[in-house]
Amino acid sequence: MTDDTDDADGGDTCRHLEYRTEAGERAFETARAYCTVVDAFVQPMRADVCNARYGLDPERDCEWYE
Repeated sequence: MTDDTDDADGGDTCRHLEYRTEAGERAFETARAYCTVVDAFVQPMRADVCNARYGLDPERDCEWYE
């Protein structure tokens, strides 16, 4: 899911964040956060940055954000 809409807290989510159940040879039963910039699944803490949780801002706090 690509999402450039606001999250539940009213903040902007990263436009590079998707939730996928598979990528390449990796597959999961539950969708996981996937960064399209680095073309990889990301850890939950990274997804917090992507979702602008806890006052984090993808543009300010992510070294991959463009």
